[in-house]
Amino acid sequence: MQQKTRLFLQTLKYSVPHLGKCMQKQHLNHCNFADHYFSRIKLRKYHLTKCLQSKNKIPELARNIPSWSFSCKDFLPIKQENEQSPSKNMDAFEKVRTRLETQPQEEYEIINAEVKHGGFVYYQEGCCLVRSKDEEADSDNYEVLFNLEELKLDQPFIDCIRVAPDEKYVAAKIRTEDSEASTCIVVKLSDQPVMEASFPNVSSFEWVKDEEEEDVLFYTFQRNLRCHDVYRATFGDNKRNERFYTEKDPSYFVFLYLTKDSRFLTINIMNKTTSEVWLVDGLSPWDPPVLIQKRIPGVLYYVEHRDDELYILTNVGEPTEFKLMRTAADSPAIMNWDLFFTMKRNTKVVDLDMFKDHCVLFLKHSNLLYVNVIGLADDSVRSLKDGKLVPMTVFHKTDSEDLQKKPLLLHVYGAYGMDLKMNFRPERRVLVDDGWILAYCHVRGGGELGLQWHADGRLTKKLNGLADLEACIKTLHGQGFSQPSLTTLTAFSAGGVLVGALCNSDPELLRAVTLEAPFLDVLNTMMDTTLPLTLEELEEWGNPSSDEKHKNYIKRYCPYQNIKPQHYPSIHITAYENDERVPLKGIVNYTEKLQEAIAEHAKDTGEGYQVPSIILDIQPGGNHVIEDSHKKITAQIKFLYEELGLDSTNVFEDLKKYLKF
Repeated sequence: MQQKTRLFLQTLKYSVPHLGKCMQKQHLNHCNFADHYFSRIKLRKYHLTKCLQSKNKIPELARNIPSWSFSCKDFLPIKQENEQSPSKNMDAFEKVRTRLETQPQEEYEIINAEVKHGGFVYYQEGCCLVRSKDEEADSDNYEVLFNLEELKLDQPFIDCIRVAPDEKYVAAKIRTEDSEASTCIVVKLSDQPVMEASFPNVSSFEWVKDEEEEDVLFYTFQRNLRCHDVYRATFGDNKRNERFYTEKDPSYFVFLYLTKDSRFLTINIMNKTTSEVWLVDGLSPWDPPVLIQKRIPGVLYYVEHRDDELYILTNVGEPTEFKLMRTAADSPAIMNWDLFFTMKRNTKVVDLDMFKDHCVLFLKHSNLLYVNVIGLADDSVRSLKDGKLVPMTVFHKTDSEDLQKKPLLLHVYGAYGMDLKMNFRPERRVLVDDGWILAYCHVRGGGELGLQWHADGRLTKKLNGLADLEACIKTLHGQGFSQPSLTTLTAFSAGGVLVGALCNSDPELLRAVTLEAPFLDVLNTMMDTTLPLTLEELEEWGNPSSDEKHKNYIKRYCPYQNIKPQHYPSIHITAYENDERVPLKGIVNYTEKLQEAIAEHAKDTGEGYQVPSIILDIQPGGNHVIEDSHKKITAQIKFLYEELGLDSTNVFEDLKKYLKF
């Protein structure tokens, strides 16, 4: 028990689900939620001496919140221990490159949930939940467990799969592209698989097995995008379904996570800045849960378990030792907790130079793209008086010449401490092939440089993100990447705040903009507490209803509030009819007010003025963002090419190679 282990961790950023009204939509779900926090908060390990059932608090957990500052010196390369030689890295990247180049282009499709359990792989094949033996996973030899068409949903897909410990049952969460509502089905595995039960509006779910070898399903129930209730259910002869926990604070949400060794189920109660975790013993799931640490404002922590040891990741405090004693009646004691990962206050959360090298190594040797991460910070740039370095990622063809005459498409998000998505998309590949420059602006408010990077871009510091975006664009132009007449900007959800604000403050930097489900009316939305997620979002945007300082600050940048008669770039907006996260009403009001301001400006300007195009495309359905909508993709690309006066013939021919029309 007293043996100490030193681990060396390399931070890897994973795509994760985004919670809240204005967060990026992804197919990944709560099952990967932990990865977001694993990559952003400090990891601690402790010795315990008291019995788990004593529910002892951790009094030192919230002590000494550290802060980090960044300068040019922080981004110097760090020599990594046991680093692989460049030749070995090259071999690995060459294998990936070869695999990508030999894969038929038509095979780029949505990858749904897939789980390996025991000797089987569980996945979706067509409209069915199926399983096949591990060694036969790539063949057509599979067993159909459930036909999704029985649910009578429009184009359903499986979002998440969980298999009971002894493979008596499998549970799957099913939803559709045009709705966030989901259904969890439970299928009994036998010679003739049959659906045992179904539960509507399930968010997260996990299996455990009790001391009598009975499978118990824990799941959270989501109502109006709010997830506050935890249930547990059993099946077969001893069927039961009961509410296990209810969170009473509407500003918090609840999700379940099973530790990687399946030893403990954690009930995670969180808002944007604070968390609380309860443990459910995986061997005794009917016992009351045990509190790890009562919620403390500003304290985030997360719990993992391995080899009778708990690992706590937290954003606060110095290491403190606690011990857990084993009693004869207890299950194995939970661990030697000892700090094994520390972070110096001047240590980078993300090593940008290392990030740059990896991107260059991969993409440069694919003979397709060149990637550069540029540190931006010019003290003379307006609103960047602190000299912050703002990272950008730039993609273009290796043989591109005269980049100043190439069209530029910028991406931005800058909210909730989430990293800007740079995943592969067919339309992005096609644009680069056609000579476009793609630039990703990792502005403050996002999570690329850790928790402080987020804190510097939320609440009464939102204007920092706007200043960063402006500086990124001006620096790109100054370094010879495109020009304003060929510059376009795209964002979705919360990214619409910065884009809308830039269109008001510096419209001359842009020629055209595409927005999807954009958050544009911050003030009125945050003052309406009847909306599903307003209370959860107070930590990000502020509370204009009760705090005059917050209200006045939001008025300074809110896109809707700052529309005025002036020239604007052309704007294409995609909205969804029943979007619960960003209500359609706010987008319609923004569009109408913008069109009125443009008309007034055109009247005062006189004849010869080229009025910008303002297009609002309202799609049916209740989802927030539909990433793989072919109709949306083609409409946005068509809009950009028309506004820049470019020939789109080749780009649509190339796009057909990837998208099945």
